[in-house]
This record gives sequence, C-alpha cells and structure tokens, in this order.
Amino acid sequence: MRKASSPQQPEQISAASFAVIRRTLQAAGVRLPPEQAPIVERIIHATADFEFAHITRFSAGAVAAGVAALQQGAPIVCDVNMVRVGLDMRRLRDLGGAAYCFVHEATTAERARCEGITRSAAGVRIAAEQGLLDGGVLVVGNAPTALFEALHLLDTERIRPALIVGVPVGFINTVESKAALMHRHDVAWIATAGRKGGSPVAVAIVNALLRLALGDAPHT
Repeated sequence: MRKASSPQQPEQISAASFAVIRRTLQAAGVRLPPEQAPIVERIIHATADFEFAHITRFSAGAVAAGVAALQQGAPIVCDVNMVRVGLDMRRLRDLGGAAYCFVHEATTAERARCEGITRSAAGVRIAAEQGLLDGGVLVVGNAPTALFEALHLLDTERIRPALIVGVPVGFINTVESKAALMHRHDVAWIATAGRKGGSPVAVAIVNALLRLALGDAPHT
C-alpha cells in the first residue's frame, strides 16, 4: 500500500527524483560545475548510476556550444534510432531543429557493404555529405565505429560539428573511441570515460541540453 504522502503525479515524481539525486551527490561530497550539473543529473536520473558523476567529461565550453547550436535550430544526427526516438521532439521542434538517423536506410546498408564499414559509420558519412554535421550536433550512443568515423572526417573532410556527444557502450573499441574524442581540441564534446554509456545516456544528455536551450527547469 502506497503512502499517501508519496509523489503521485509525473511532475512530482520527477522533482522528487532529482531532489534525491542532488542530496546523494551532496552527501558524497560531489560538487558539479553549475553548467555541467543539469547534464550529469539527468544522466543519473536515466540510469540510477551515480558513477556517471565521476566519468562524464566535458571539453571547455561544450555545454554552451551545444545550447547555442540547438537555439539556432541545428540538426541532430544520431548513430542509432534508439537515440533518435528518445529525444524530446516537442522541445526540438520548438527550437526549429530536427533529428536524423540513417542507419536503417537501404542506401546506407548498400554503402556499408560496398565500402566495408558498419552501417553506423556509413550513416555518419552520409550525414556529413548532406552538410548536417557542419554546425550540427552528432550524438553517438551505441556505435564506436560511428565515433571513429566522425573523428576521421574531422581530419579528412574538415567537418565541424558544433558538438559531439560520444557515449557508446560496450567492450570492443568503446574505450578507445571515447579516449580519441577526449583528446581532441578542435571540436566541442561531451563523453563518458570507460565502457559505460549507451543510448539512454546519449538521450539524457541531449534532452538536458534541449531544456537548457529553452530555459526550462532541469527536472521538468
């Protein structure tokens, strides 16, 4: 039997959850920079994993760069549909933006087969060719090959995303791809060190940025 005083409405539950997160971080002596706190707190809210307070990394000015791009209606390119479908489309539309994912397109599969790469990497190539990555936000929540491809295109095609969210999860090339991103100084990035990450983390980061771009409360 539920206690009568426990939160019942979605807004109340969300606010109570973020209050628990902040109390737990404070009790653990974790002090997040103000611009990073809304991002990290939403990751923890999505995963119930407080380790993200220690493994989430930001390049200098990454949050500001992402917020500014979204406020200008920058496109969001996702490595997998699990990321795209989790984005807050209402807020994205309010900002004049749109989200793209090419991984399941027939042309992407053919491109991947012909060029001997993964579909996720081919999707990043296609997005770059369509100009979506110049000033856009690239979000990689699953495929290290997509992140490696983006870094390759930074060097060879001089693409210039406003922000790369690099949080793939797994055991093969995951750590290496994120380490390579975190060594870059020519692009703004948000990443997670180590093996942890995934689509829920990527979605949480972007949705937090969307809220910041609209000036919404971080727990709504």
